[in-house]
Amino acid sequence: MVTAGTYAAEEVRCCLRRQATGRGDGGEVVDEERESGRIVLGRTLKFLREKAGKSLGQLADDTGYDKSYLSRLESGGRLSKVTVMEDLDGYYGSGDLLVSHWKAARLDAFMDQFKRFMELEATARIMWKFSLGVPGLLQTEDFAREVLSGLQATPEDDGWVEEQVAARIGRQYLLRQKPEPNVRIIMDEFALRRPAALRKTWEDQLLRIEAVAMWPNVTLQVLPFAAGVHHHMQGSLTLLWQKDGSGVAYTEGNTGGELTEESDGVLGHRLSYDLLRDLALPPSDSLAFIRDVLEEHRS
Repeated sequence: MVTAGTYAAEEVRCCLRRQATGRGDGGEVVDEERESGRIVLGRTLKFLREKAGKSLGQLADDTGYDKSYLSRLESGGRLSKVTVMEDLDGYYGSGDLLVSHWKAARLDAFMDQFKRFMELEATARIMWKFSLGVPGLLQTEDFAREVLSGLQATPEDDGWVEEQVAARIGRQYLLRQKPEPNVRIIMDEFALRRPAALRKTWEDQLLRIEAVAMWPNVTLQVLPFAAGVHHHMQGSLTLLWQKDGSGVAYTEGNTGGELTEESDGVLGHRLSYDLLRDLALPPSDSLAFIRDVLEEHRS
């Protein structure tokens, strides 16, 4: 891709900070801390484009992205996929400036308590997860779109769906960031018995689960129906530990989510997770189980 020039990320941040803490059009003081991450990202995109001396039309020609799409990104009206920010960082030579702003902007797509959880998830060194369905961290884009499309009320909600898909898929960089977190995922067999509407979507999803199960930093187990009823049949559970050893637990069900940071509460959730792990198939048997489901689907 042709680059428009190289700009030091810190220089750009300083210029934007001066703009954000200056006077607005109406004379008011603009406080960057009160702005959404998406607005800050949009202002950065516009700043880089104007500094490069490019119009939206020229940028669209150079990058292959639609002009109206780029305009919505600059106005803060749309959240892109993280790969778009990677492309534009490369185009402007801005390091990882846009990607770092995107990581903050993606939090705008979620509720306040989940935002706090995601902030902790982004820095966790150890992640333990249990899910009744396919976890968001393992979903393909097409599968996520099908799941999230069921939540929209009208065709006009398509933009909301695409924003949620981008935010969900964008979270998956957490599994491969450096240093890689140690991740354990327990999936209920239910997740593997509820296929997508399209055969291709479901096959791709199963292949994705199989691939992640073989990553060295991921341990994946299947909790089979044969294990019987269990104490997390109404929702998901995630446990996170930071570098300093502090931990949190996040439970989510039909009525919403709850973040637990108090040590006794986290310990209780850890013990309940241990019970699920004891009921689940060993990792090697779980991988064989997933492959059997994939072959059943193909036959």
